Amino acid sequence: MKGKSYTFFIASSASGGMRRLRVPFYVLHLLTILVVVGGVTVVAALGSYSRMLWKATNYNSLRRDQDALKQQYVQLQTEVKDTNQRLSSLQSLAGEVATAYGITRFRKTPFGISDASTEPDKQFEQSVDEFSYLENNVSLVGMSGNGMRLLPAAQFTSLGIVPTLWPVVGEITGHFGERLDPFSGEGAFHSGMDIASHYGDMVRATADGVVVEAGGERSGYGRLIIIDHGFGVTTWYGHLAAFKAQIGTHVKAGDVIGLEGQSGRSTGPHVHYEVRIYNTPVNPWRYLRNIDPNAVASTNTPRAAGD
Repeated sequence: MKGKSYTFFIASSASGGMRRLRVPFYVLHLLTILVVVGGVTVVAALGSYSRMLWKATNYNSLRRDQDALKQQYVQLQTEVKDTNQRLSSLQSLAGEVATAYGITRFRKTPFGISDASTEPDKQFEQSVDEFSYLENNVSLVGMSGNGMRLLPAAQFTSLGIVPTLWPVVGEITGHFGERLDPFSGEGAFHSGMDIASHYGDMVRATADGVVVEAGGERSGYGRLIIIDHGFGVTTWYGHLAAFKAQIGTHVKAGDVIGLEGQSGRSTGPHVHYEVRIYNTPVNPWRYLRNIDPNAVASTNTPRAAGD
């Protein structure tokens, strides 16, 4: 049996001739299927391309939003940093003003008022600490025993707890207050003074007191010594090369407590020197501006603390 087929007659308008084209039935159906499949494929490709364009548009929009948020975040970080620096500066200034004009009142003990809710063991340890402090500073407490108020400047200085000596003889390379950070190049609050001379120079206690920290390294300060002078006054000596005093050592003004170095976050040999009142940094220059560092160095014998 002969298969079914379709016959197409094709006439030429030029020659007037006619040609006959016979197409089998299955070939025509196959072409129809191919056309349908091709159309579906083209439609699917157009849909996929449209979705890709939509996703690319959304992605670019998200990238722009992300960049804008990053810029806002950086700006907010800068504003917060500036605000914190101003707050630190204002706190320091407030502490200086309060101390200078007698507004600040010392606590009844250097350890604060005891909390009634504290456990008995902690209360006992606190009482022992307070007794030890009073025993070591009996003369100072006796001279200021009327309510533990701030003494007049002259009398306060005579107690020996005011840091009026230079810790090392050298050049001031960094002042107290706002400055450009030597590492990041951004504005930063500098809580002390940087005094530079030579690596290994002797660093001296600037007032009488007790060494409360000496050993290891603290972030940013390197090898650090902290001396407690009583009445909330402490001095900090950072970037040391070596220690010449131990924790608990009683030192006098002018005693050698360490050697100048460049440990920690430092660009060269110097001493980072801080004066704090109840842990609030104040400008050390107010105590050093009228003191000749060379005269102080010549009047103090170069002995290590505790010798």
